Amino acid sequence: MPDAFEGLNPEQRRAVEAVRGPVCILAGAGSGKTTTITRRVAHQVASGAFAPSEILAVTFTDKAATEMRARLAHLGATGVPARTFHAAALAQLRYFRGEELGEVLASKAPVLLPIARALPGAYRFRPLADLATEIEWAKNRRLTPATYRRGLGDHEPPIPDDLMERVFRSYEERKAARGLVDFEDLLELAIRLYDEDPAAVTAFRERYRAFTVDEYQDVNLLQQTLLERWLGERDDLCVVGDDYQSIYSFTGATPEYLLAMPSRFPGALVVRLEENYRSTPEILSVANRLVPELGGSEKVLRAVLPTGSEPVALVQPDRLTEAEFLVSQVRRLAGEGVPYEEMAVLYRLNARSEDYEEAFALAGIPFQVRGSAFLARPAAQRTLRLLRGRSDASAVGAVMEVVRRQGWIASPPAGLGEEELTRQADLSRLLSLVEQLPAGSSVADFVRDLETRFGAESQARGVHLLTYHRAKGLEWEAVFLPRLEEKELPYGKARSGERLAEERRLFYVGITRAKRWLTLTWTAGAKPSRFLRELGVVGATRPKAEKPASTPEFEVLRRWRAERAKADEVPAYVVFHDSTLHEIAAVRPQTREELSAISGIGPTKLERYADDLLAALATA
Repeated sequence: MPDAFEGLNPEQRRAVEAVRGPVCILAGAGSGKTTTITRRVAHQVASGAFAPSEILAVTFTDKAATEMRARLAHLGATGVPARTFHAAALAQLRYFRGEELGEVLASKAPVLLPIARALPGAYRFRPLADLATEIEWAKNRRLTPATYRRGLGDHEPPIPDDLMERVFRSYEERKAARGLVDFEDLLELAIRLYDEDPAAVTAFRERYRAFTVDEYQDVNLLQQTLLERWLGERDDLCVVGDDYQSIYSFTGATPEYLLAMPSRFPGALVVRLEENYRSTPEILSVANRLVPELGGSEKVLRAVLPTGSEPVALVQPDRLTEAEFLVSQVRRLAGEGVPYEEMAVLYRLNARSEDYEEAFALAGIPFQVRGSAFLARPAAQRTLRLLRGRSDASAVGAVMEVVRRQGWIASPPAGLGEEELTRQADLSRLLSLVEQLPAGSSVADFVRDLETRFGAESQARGVHLLTYHRAKGLEWEAVFLPRLEEKELPYGKARSGERLAEERRLFYVGITRAKRWLTLTWTAGAKPSRFLRELGVVGATRPKAEKPASTPEFEVLRRWRAERAKADEVPAYVVFHDSTLHEIAAVRPQTREELSAISGIGPTKLERYADDLLAALATA
């Protein structure tokens, strides 16, 4: 069998050698984390520390679990279970509870559909995905319909919170009446099993003695709670993750468990993987410029690959020219021998795909949309269904009628969920497209025009079009990041605090997908993204703002933050960033109202920290 240590760098080797836990691997992008953890598991088996059946490896997708099992088999560690949290919980429930477990829902949509249709007004047109994601968010935080509204904090549901509570409650009631369980129920039921059945706890812990958890920055409260039940008082746990790539807060995921691992296990071995095997030094230089603003556990990526092309950052006159520029760059790289499949265009919202679908289709360049192409999304699908049988009707009148029937809003209000914002943008685009047809065009003409513009999307070849969220874990030779503008990236609702921090992490994920070519663009008519300033790409001629000087008030606040972070067992930045403390120190608020006016202090942090913070500040 292959040597578990072959080709490893010193830090990877440190992790692999540590066959007993606790171990925390902070793995930067492209640093070989999967290689490291599979080699470590294989060494745990080869060294005799654990039998294969005594180790449970946990991943976040079935694909990752399949890859891990294949790698372990190649390394001679056949028999190590590698499963997702949900698959592991299901297997355990079936073993201990057998027939008591209900049918597992593959999707929440069938249960949610009649509930959504009963919503008032335009709310009944909200995408089921928005409602399903919100229920998952709540259940991953172990909220119930009874505690949902109290647990919202500064989180904004996709519909008014009273309506969302009603949807949540009705969903749970209908599901229970039909004897169904969803994926979140599997974890909750497994937790309850181990809380209520000592024999099950004993049997499980006798079977599994060591645990490895991949992508630990994406763990939520529900998953962490189950992991704690598995572990008990033991510490043979290895976690691997990168807080810089924590981008799934909408599911309840948080990097706090990864960052707090050393404080939960004071004797933990902490290993930082910073050697990057994916990108050129020039691309990593760009990514590393974001590090000072990313917070968390600092990781500065070091390139293993030789030097390459300098990344391109260009402002474009308008959206059309920006799309045409991307087409020209794709053609240039293809002419140099780069396969279309090794190129990707990333965007923040699904709604943006149609610009690039249309541009590539008209240019005759093959492309593939990961996730949902324009014609496959709800707005276009429903519009085409409603237009069936009306081929000879006037296109403008018919399309306008069916678009309005779907709850189209000419100027969508702030606060819409991303799925609904995409649906509204798609409806508006359909109206724009029909208005571009020659006078007297029929519905049949409109459908043919749609197929010409967007029907070239392929399933297995061509340039990849996808969101930043879907790009995580993937890589390409060339990556294009267009529309780097305020209200786009960062997204309009992400104005401060953790929301803004997650948008910055999205940008970091996008940059670190590129191997050899990286292109950043924005348009002259929009305000460039603040993240471009952090890179020094725009506003470079302006002197960088100096770091605020320390004051007695700031030092008092910093000491208070350190004590509070230690008491809460969280990293200091989770309480407040330095920039927020500097502003508090400068303003010296004396009341909750004055404190709430400071950027970075939302309702949740106000409720959690206001009294203690104001008391500490009063001593300065």
